[in-house]
Amino acid sequence: MKKVMYSGAGLAVIALLFLAFNMVSSLLFTSARLDLTQQKLYTISSGTKQILGALEEPVNLYFFYSDKGSRDLVPLRNYAKRVEELLRAYERQAGGKIRLHLIDPQPFSEDEDKATEFGLQGVPLPGGGDSLYFGLAGTNALDDVQVIPFFQPDQEQFLEYDVSRLIQGLAQPRRPVVGLISTLNMNGGFDMQTQQPTSPWMLLEEVRQQFDLKSLKQDVDRIPDDVSVLMLVHPKHLPQPTLYAIDQFVLRGGKLLVFVDPYSEADQASPMAALDGGGEPASDLEPLFKAWGVELLPGQVLGDGTYAMNISMGQGQRAAHHPAWLNLDQRALDPDDVTTAGLSSITLATAGILKPLAGATTRFTPLLQSSTIAMPFEARRFATLLEPGMLMRELKPSGERYTLAARIQGPASSAFPQGIEGIRDGLRSAQNINVIAVADTDLLTDRMWVQVQDFFGQRLPQPWADNANFVINTLDNLAGSDALISVRSRGRFSRPFTVVDELQRQAESRFREKEDVLKQRLAQTEQKLAALQNQDPSKVTELTPEQQQAVQQFVQERVRIRKELRDVQFQLNADIDALGTRLKVINIALVPVLLTVAVLALWLWRRQRRHA
Repeated sequence: MKKVMYSGAGLAVIALLFLAFNMVSSLLFTSARLDLTQQKLYTISSGTKQILGALEEPVNLYFFYSDKGSRDLVPLRNYAKRVEELLRAYERQAGGKIRLHLIDPQPFSEDEDKATEFGLQGVPLPGGGDSLYFGLAGTNALDDVQVIPFFQPDQEQFLEYDVSRLIQGLAQPRRPVVGLISTLNMNGGFDMQTQQPTSPWMLLEEVRQQFDLKSLKQDVDRIPDDVSVLMLVHPKHLPQPTLYAIDQFVLRGGKLLVFVDPYSEADQASPMAALDGGGEPASDLEPLFKAWGVELLPGQVLGDGTYAMNISMGQGQRAAHHPAWLNLDQRALDPDDVTTAGLSSITLATAGILKPLAGATTRFTPLLQSSTIAMPFEARRFATLLEPGMLMRELKPSGERYTLAARIQGPASSAFPQGIEGIRDGLRSAQNINVIAVADTDLLTDRMWVQVQDFFGQRLPQPWADNANFVINTLDNLAGSDALISVRSRGRFSRPFTVVDELQRQAESRFREKEDVLKQRLAQTEQKLAALQNQDPSKVTELTPEQQQAVQQFVQERVRIRKELRDVQFQLNADIDALGTRLKVINIALVPVLLTVAVLALWLWRRQRRHA
């Protein structure tokens, strides 16, 4: 038997059996997958499975990817493979409700025309000429269309979220309804001071482009069932029935975006403030926040030295930094949440501070945070503030990062467990609520994010901050189902070399100081050398022997310092090179040696058993 196995015919039979096994397994086990990645990148999340399981009508997905055109773009090709594998996983999971079409649009072809009709973006390839397509279009039985114009590699962690949102948009094509309750005059009106009509806030016009916006009265006693997201702005002195209506809306699965403010400059400047009795321009949702495990620090406005805006103090006066007017950059925004990822800046004015309560059952996830060069100020200071520079001088950083906006999710109880007068049979708890709270209302006003120009009666926005994008992203996220919200961001397919990065940071900390000293010495040496050499060329021969010797010494010193500097710069990467060498040794030599030793040990053990 052994002679047959080791003969040429036996080896040929083994090879044929191996090929047959591969062919059979490729046909019978096409859906078998084993995901060993740390963040389960190749495993569809439970939220996506819910969305796919709820599909009632077939959905067609058209994946346009210029395979031939991207032949030399290796990173993009790797990401395209990742996208294709994810789409195939959707197709398998949907059980026939998703039909995937892979299209390589060639230049001047019908496929390229089809991609253009869908609204996909063609990116010019290096060298000019053809365009690269890398996007997704989806259609349903009613010929509704949803597209991802181009898969951005730097947004990879939101890949599953974007695809799932596209599919849900096809499954539920009706535009979501956003209910608005505001005590500010956001819809425009009449300015008593200027005696001129005021236009609606530009933010509302941006919202109306993507959602059905429905204004609700401030004393509403029930949020309509067709409202997907409730947008609550400056909830000031709301009656108890309205608070109870909001409480019940959230508990029965409604999504809430709420803007509160310890000092609303929009309220102070509003003609509605006069009708309000001239009270403090502050708002809170204290009874509901308490039930949801969060609080707005009362009477506290955040000051931040890092993000303080430089504002004009009037004609003839010098501009000053205002620590309570903040221009947050990407460092202050949560890069892992779809509401803030990809945004560049958000501006706020006299914003408050949100904190989670001890013992809360909900999860408190900060979306906007201050720097560590921050501290709270008393809100009443801003009623008579004339010189913001005074606050900058008083700023004493606490070293703490404060939260300006947060996502609140998880189980929660009603703020009115016994109900209210006339209503005793309401919901008392929910397994999961979805609320996003923002501690500022001024970020919604035009002056904080956009310049509006009048063009023959048409208002044209020119945004200079991402305030509206933040609100649109948030409404878009909350308008999705709980399943879609649970998807949010996943890990990246390309993993960073964290060990290498840490080695590099350690090496830089060890050698950077020495490198700086050497660079300073080199600069001084070159200055002295230049002082001796930059004389009248006709008098170069008149250098004394001592000067000539000094020139020679400076030249030698410069060469020596440059050599030391090269050695230091080489040492910066020495540890990384050593790690690479160790990994090569392990992969090339150690693993084969261990396998060889294991095989020899097994052979010796079996031989001893035969002779025993």
